[in-house]
Amino acid sequence: MENSNYLGTEKVGTLLRKFAIPCICSPMISCLYNIVDQIFVGNGVGYLGNAATGVISLITVIGWGLSLFFGDGAAAALSVSLGRGETKEIHRSAGGAILSSFLSGLAVIAIAYLWGDGLLRLIGATDANIQMAHDYGMIIFAMMPLAMTQNTLASIIRTDGSPKYAMAAMLTGAIINIIGDPLAIFVLDMGIKGAAWATILGQFISFLICAAYLRHPKTFKMSAASFKPKASLLRSVMALGTSSLLAQLSIVIITVVNNILLVKYGAQSIYGADIPLAAFVVIMKLFQIVLNIAIGIAAGAQPIVGYNYGAKNYDRVRQLLKLMIKWTAIVGLIFTALFELLPGVFIRMFGAANDPAYFEFAVLCLRIYLALILFTCVQKVCAIFLQSIGKAKAAAPLSILRDALLIVLSLLIPVALGVTGIFWAAPIADILAILVTATVMVHVWKELSHESRKKESVAEIQFSRRGVIITIAREHGSAGKQIGQLVAKKLNVPCYYKELVAIAAQESGLAREFISGINSDENVVMRELYLSSDPVERAISAQGKAIRQIADAGACVIIGRSADYVLRNYQNVVRVFIYAPKDYRANKVMEMYGDSPDAARKSIVRSDNARASYYKSVSGQEWGDPHGYELCIDASIGEDAAANLICDYINRMGTY
Repeated sequence: MENSNYLGTEKVGTLLRKFAIPCICSPMISCLYNIVDQIFVGNGVGYLGNAATGVISLITVIGWGLSLFFGDGAAAALSVSLGRGETKEIHRSAGGAILSSFLSGLAVIAIAYLWGDGLLRLIGATDANIQMAHDYGMIIFAMMPLAMTQNTLASIIRTDGSPKYAMAAMLTGAIINIIGDPLAIFVLDMGIKGAAWATILGQFISFLICAAYLRHPKTFKMSAASFKPKASLLRSVMALGTSSLLAQLSIVIITVVNNILLVKYGAQSIYGADIPLAAFVVIMKLFQIVLNIAIGIAAGAQPIVGYNYGAKNYDRVRQLLKLMIKWTAIVGLIFTALFELLPGVFIRMFGAANDPAYFEFAVLCLRIYLALILFTCVQKVCAIFLQSIGKAKAAAPLSILRDALLIVLSLLIPVALGVTGIFWAAPIADILAILVTATVMVHVWKELSHESRKKESVAEIQFSRRGVIITIAREHGSAGKQIGQLVAKKLNVPCYYKELVAIAAQESGLAREFISGINSDENVVMRELYLSSDPVERAISAQGKAIRQIADAGACVIIGRSADYVLRNYQNVVRVFIYAPKDYRANKVMEMYGDSPDAARKSIVRSDNARASYYKSVSGQEWGDPHGYELCIDASIGEDAAANLICDYINRMGTY
């Protein structure tokens, strides 16, 4: 906590610059590989070459997603394990992820090679560019197992405390690609194949640098045994990496839909199928650059926003929001002006400007598609801000709103406007998405203004005498919280319920509301994905740390939050599970919350399922399994009677 105090005191502008710049640089380096190929291929081969590389990039994005599936999952598992002090099997999580990424790469190239040109046509290749796509892809695919392994390694290396090493490895490969492309394409006259060879050479060097890191990692030690998969560890890694995989797959879905539509409607236009496809590839590269800058600003702000929101520094949170939007707006306005005033410069940069039809269409569609990229950037930044302050219920739909609208509009508008209608779908989607986002953000701004006028007491750990720590897990409606509070009162020890959440928020800088809601019943459909997301894993780690600090302070009662599992290695813990018949619990819920009988029963099911999922995510064990508790008590005997049973058990232990 002491090391994080500056997040609440240093100037927000200085902090944002310090955190945002690395967050912008990392994805920009990743973009370099593909964009450099596009530039040199466009100038050396022509717009058909750009269309061909665009087709192949869909398969590489799938590979990238799989590498993040294992890499980000292993990185999150590593972070959580370090936070919990569980370092014994970290090396096996890392080794399993690395091996799985490599094997996934083999699977991808097996499918790509066996399916061949049929796969390329399925995702958008045309008669005019199929041979170039084949030539480029067959070389690129060969390196995918090692390229994917390198990307997985980079995620692990960053989390191991060496982000500069990971960045240097990626930058080295990108520089080799930048140098190799013109040499192979122009000097050696290898055409599109030369671009592919330059790319995989850079990837191979990056792989070697990342692989060399495994000789001296900071928090774990690798050996041959590290690469022997363990099912439970691999399941955890995959669960934690699911959101990263889905994010990449969404890009593939949008691009495939657009490719198919561009070929269909392009063939019906004067431009043919290839010109719209090639123009779209170039425009998306420019879009990717701008969006990565905006997302980098928001990602850099996340820990600062979370800290200040958790510390109730609402004025600083509002300052940060204004600054995030201001910086994003400046970036968006600058690029919008450049794209609208100088579109030809960007099209010429990617080559093929000597083809009048291509140049005319690409310039027109660049102006259309990127006309409101300012709105796109602000909308994405606001979604990330909401995630930072724990508004996950609003952040999740907003983060995909624009993309969902884009797919729907891309299917509808071309029916009336033809091939250019696909590009008009973007600004229309931007307008609709920003209107919805603005409505949400106005409400959040008012809420922050209101909260800034409120004062809240700071939660503190109460030091107690040496003795037993009692953890209370309970079914919804069993009055387990009240029973725990009665036990604490009878034994004259502190009781932690909401106080635990407040302590975790103060220690971690995460929003109190966010930590409080991680085992709520709101996210029924996407609960498993939600629990595997990086912010939730950070919250779980912070909560575990707070529970251990509370236990170290002396005898107490801790209610909920999987405290029984967190403290499993402590000797002086009594784990209690409170349950009750469903009718008893339904009556309790109706009494406490005023629910109808039907609503009470549904609330019990939702809440119990959420608690079970949370416990499974944290521990890998079944919630409510009687073998995991010293006492299981039916609360229908009465709250006071249940509390007395627990106290009698504790007193018989002779520790009070």
